[in-house]
Amino acid sequence: MRRDDRGRHRERLAEVRAGRVAEKVGYPIRVREMEVRGTARLGSGLVRVTLGGPGHEGFESHSPDEHVKLLWPDEDGTLRLPVPNGEMLSWPRPVPVSREYTVRRYDAEAGEIDIDIALHAGGLGSDWAERVQPGERIHVAGPPGGLIVPHAYDRYLLAGDITALPAIARWLEELPRTAAGWAFIEVADPSEEIELDAPEDVEVRWLHRGDVAPGHSDLVERAVRAVPIPEGDRVYVWLAGEATTLKPLRRWIKNDLGLGPEDSDVTGYWKRGVADFDEDDEDEHGHGHGHGHGHEGDES
Repeated sequence: MRRDDRGRHRERLAEVRAGRVAEKVGYPIRVREMEVRGTARLGSGLVRVTLGGPGHEGFESHSPDEHVKLLWPDEDGTLRLPVPNGEMLSWPRPVPVSREYTVRRYDAEAGEIDIDIALHAGGLGSDWAERVQPGERIHVAGPPGGLIVPHAYDRYLLAGDITALPAIARWLEELPRTAAGWAFIEVADPSEEIELDAPEDVEVRWLHRGDVAPGHSDLVERAVRAVPIPEGDRVYVWLAGEATTLKPLRRWIKNDLGLGPEDSDVTGYWKRGVADFDEDDEDEHGHGHGHGHGHEGDES
């Protein structure tokens, strides 16, 4: 990446951070080969895959919910990769086998990227995360940019299921320690809970789904609707998870809270019964920076 290119989007990042409303900021997209440094179980529901090696050089990470694509060979073993095209990537057709995941952590000094992958039987990324060994290699594309949310809001409302947990965890770490608000995370049971580093005035509540199948619970909707937002406070709402369960909350944000897309972001990371769900294909994304997160929805 040329120095002037980096300077331009770094300036834009600083402008949005210093502003009053959230905005998507793009960074030049690259595809890189990285080495698996190791894996670690986080509770019973997530596996952290740590990637490293020289391929990390030039990686950019500025937003709690930004994402990368992990790329795998086709069934016949052929690896087809996108190629650089200016600041974007040109993708071969048909599109290579891939899944999207949140960048949980990037440590430039250590040259490491953490990807936390939600586990469920039969998921491509989930199965890979459970069996992959240190030294194996994987190609990573992105991130294409991130939603930059200024720290100018009075309160933040974050909620989602376990597929949103990596982004919520990073959100809580990166919010100012003076931030206030709420974080609701739906998990199956206490075994899926993990340690979170939340500001003192952000209430964190775990919602236990129990025997209800993933993507069929209304726990997040009920918790979010019950939040007592003080009159006059500026609130930012960030919600992610199973697409169908989030639909009623899109209307609630718009009609009841009166918030526009600049003060809220609702993203379907997966959809029950649909493998490799891409919300952009549904044309229903609330903020226009679709994740199409490859949290495989074939677990219904």
